[in-house]
Amino acid sequence: MNKAVLMGRLTRDPEIRTTQTGLSVCNFTVACDRRTRAAADGTRQNQADFIPCVAWRQQAEFINRYFSKGDRILVVGSIQPRSWEDQTGQKRYTTEVIIDEVEFCESKRSDRNDGADNTSRDYTTSTTVDSGGQDFLAAPDDDDTSLPFDF
Repeated sequence: MNKAVLMGRLTRDPEIRTTQTGLSVCNFTVACDRRTRAAADGTRQNQADFIPCVAWRQQAEFINRYFSKGDRILVVGSIQPRSWEDQTGQKRYTTEVIIDEVEFCESKRSDRNDGADNTSRDYTTSTTVDSGGQDFLAAPDDDDTSLPFDF
C-alpha cells in the first residue's frame, strides 16, 4: 500500500497551471515537523521536512482558491517518483505526493472571497474535498472561545 498523510503549513502560495489538454494542476510544498533526538544530550528537537505535492483537476482549483502561504493543511495521497530531462539535457528526479484528499486544519477567517460576492467565509476543520473534487463544507463555527487551545 502506498499512502501518505501529511499535516503542515504551505511554504508558498500554490501554483496552478493548465495542461495542453485543459487539466488543472497545482504544485505546492508542505512543511511538516519531524521530532528528533539530539545524539549528544537526548533532547528533542523539531526539524522541518519540505514535501512537494501535486493536485489535479478540481482539487487543484480548490487548493489554489482556498489556501495560501502559511496556511495549515492536511493532505492524503500517494508517493510517486518521476524523472524528466531538463533544458540542458540532464536527467532530473523528484519524489512527490499526488493528492487524493485535502482538509483544512484550522478555522479560516479572512477577507478573501470567492469572486461571486463580497462576503468572507469561515471553513472549519471538518471541511474536506474527496478525490472526485466534490467539497463538503461544514457549518461555520462562530464560537472558538470554548476551545482549550489555540490554532
